[in-house]
Amino acid sequence: MLLARLSGPAAALRKGIATSAQSNARVAVLGASGGIGQPLSLLLKNSPLVSHLNLYDIAHTPGVAADLSHIETRANVKGFIGSEQLPDCLKGCEVVVIPAGVPRKPGMTRDDLFNTNATIVANLTSACAKHCPEAMICIIANPVNSTIPITSEIFKKHGVYNPNRIFGVTTLDIVRANTFVAELKGFDPARVNVPVIGGHAGKTIIPLISQCTPRVEFPQDQLETLTGRIQEAGTEVVKAKAGAGSATLSMAYAGARFVFSVLDAMNGKEGVIECSFVRSEETECPYFSTPLLLGKNGIEKNLGIGKISPYEEKMIVGAMTELKASIKKGEEFVKSMK
Repeated sequence: MLLARLSGPAAALRKGIATSAQSNARVAVLGASGGIGQPLSLLLKNSPLVSHLNLYDIAHTPGVAADLSHIETRANVKGFIGSEQLPDCLKGCEVVVIPAGVPRKPGMTRDDLFNTNATIVANLTSACAKHCPEAMICIIANPVNSTIPITSEIFKKHGVYNPNRIFGVTTLDIVRANTFVAELKGFDPARVNVPVIGGHAGKTIIPLISQCTPRVEFPQDQLETLTGRIQEAGTEVVKAKAGAGSATLSMAYAGARFVFSVLDAMNGKEGVIECSFVRSEETECPYFSTPLLLGKNGIEKNLGIGKISPYEEKMIVGAMTELKASIKKGEEFVKSMK
């Protein structure tokens, strides 16, 4: 069976179609032709948890779908192109993943990203609210700190808002934290789990190294360097790709891991825990990422922040102003829509 933690999705990808873990989930990927969308769709096609995979984008989706449809796994793949085909793509879907939008390029501000991606996310989630209002909505499109409030406000406008089914996919922060800690300690990264709370940009990304399993300790200077690397890992990739894009392959892996966890929980598996940026009452911010217990209907229980170190407490305080501003920006965007 698939495991909720990092080892689970990795094991699932290696095993291919292990019939014991089959389900009949209908999953849609909106933005399936892009840098994240294509490898994400490949990973989903490879999973026994997916029976129907609907791919949507404004270009190239018939080709991507045709290519993936030749893979010898059970998921039936269909491609949809253009806004007129979006309703058919979404009807009957239980999980919708949205990597659509423009990636960050060198020198690009978050505002530059916001101006384009906010409109894309608002339009796509509006279609979700109309055609699959009870689906689990997994938002990858950045800036997540704003696109989740946008999604919530759009669902409220349509009268179908359920905060337990709207997720900001922050899993890449956890994947990176696990990898970087494992590198420093010589561990197998599949056995490391670092909760990452807060938001999904810069200093709002707060890795809880004090809660890492297995337990680890670092000198303060090394801890600060490690934390900074986790927070700026996206920029590390943008620079390394020298203008050719941002994190696409690792984000696709992280997105697939999150979707597999959601599907596992929907299938009745117990004890599935993932961090995600969601509607929250754990802090003074109306949205905040913390570990969540997932269930058949989405969030079963918010597990909260737990016991943390003074250094981590300070990081939370330092993140609040930026986080609140990003949330407000998303909410105001929907209010200003005609």
